Amino acid sequence: MNHKSSLFKWRHYTPDVILLCVRWYCRYQLSYRDVEEMMHERGLDVDHSTVYRWVQRYAPEINKRIRPHLKMSGTSYRVDETYIKVGKSCKYLYRAVDK
Repeated sequence: MNHKSSLFKWRHYTPDVILLCVRWYCRYQLSYRDVEEMMHERGLDVDHSTVYRWVQRYAPEINKRIRPHLKMSGTSYRVDETYIKVGKSCKYLYRAVDK
């Protein structure tokens, strides 16, 4: 049995709808009622308390699964900067590199 399907077993809505609601809530700092309204605009009757339960249930699981795939950046950065002459004008170039 697929582990993804076991996470969403016995749910009324499809995993795509659940994950979309959780993603919108976590990523865009929407309220539960905003997510409810957005789903209503798409023809789905989802209550804000249902979205709350989905976020409580699936957000930690999503975080646990995505965290290993995120690139860890260092706490310090090195900035290279210089002026170069292009034609008759000087241009400022810079780049930031994490260690």
